[in-house]
Amino acid sequence: MQVVFVKKIQKVVVLGTGGTIAGTAANASEQVAYTAAQVGVAQLTAALPGLDAALAGRQLVVEQVAQLDSKDMDHATWQLLARRCAHWLAQADVDALVITHGTDTIEETAWFLQAVLQPSKPVVMVCAMRPASSNEADGPQNLHDALVVSAQPLAAGVSVVCAGVIHNARHVQKVHPYRLDAFSSGDAGPLGWIQADQVRWLSAPQAAPVSTGTLAEQVTRTAVNQWPVVEVVLSHAGASRRPVDALVQAGVAGLVVAASGNGTVHHEVQAALLDAQRRGVHVRRSTRCQEGPMVGNSSPWPDMDGLSPLKARISLMLELLAESEV
Repeated sequence: MQVVFVKKIQKVVVLGTGGTIAGTAANASEQVAYTAAQVGVAQLTAALPGLDAALAGRQLVVEQVAQLDSKDMDHATWQLLARRCAHWLAQADVDALVITHGTDTIEETAWFLQAVLQPSKPVVMVCAMRPASSNEADGPQNLHDALVVSAQPLAAGVSVVCAGVIHNARHVQKVHPYRLDAFSSGDAGPLGWIQADQVRWLSAPQAAPVSTGTLAEQVTRTAVNQWPVVEVVLSHAGASRRPVDALVQAGVAGLVVAASGNGTVHHEVQAALLDAQRRGVHVRRSTRCQEGPMVGNSSPWPDMDGLSPLKARISLMLELLAESEV
């Protein structure tokens, strides 16, 4: 008797969260005055030119996780998204995830998911700078490119794809308010580029070490109102201690100071942060500069290994959440 083994068709799962890529305006020529998060992810993928080629033989699964403007992204949505990502990544027949998202906070969501899930499979986040209703919409090409990247053997971990460029979750930042190529990876540079369905890697993604899943379990099961409150404060000319004092009074658990230059902090803000630290608040330091890590260590607070202030906030929040379980 002959035994025939049939190879199981692999899947790519597209999770929708809203954003400009799903936005609509009153007319097709409008590029700025639009409402985000109006078109479902099933509709976006169904209308995608060249979908079969981008799938590369995989089965498409779509799921609407949320439908919001990413300026309003919140911890509850992050928790839900982490749960759904963890669910799909655990399926043996799922090769990759693609997540549609707004541009305003995509860099934060990307870092949150990378830090929490540490996925070895590719999780490709994608966005658009023009709404889906635009006669010059960039979303379809970006989504097509994200699907192409998700099928690459070298792809791993969380990345962001926009305007033909692949960015690492750690380094990506939105640097322009309206240009189609609105993202940069600073000194680190992008992971690569997509052109005519071909991926040219500049720096191959590194698969994360195998995670014990402990942090992911904590994040997905702990009520978001129990997550440690961590805020960002800005050091600037003429700064006062009032914002720091108000946050400490409100019961914040951690503070990240967005320092000037190579980590310098206005003397009033520094005094307030030292007082906050004495009261048990965890303080970390980052820089307002968009490019380059800080060097040297002349500060009473540790820096966050080159993370931007927004991503440093996420890492400190997760650090304190992990410690709360010890």
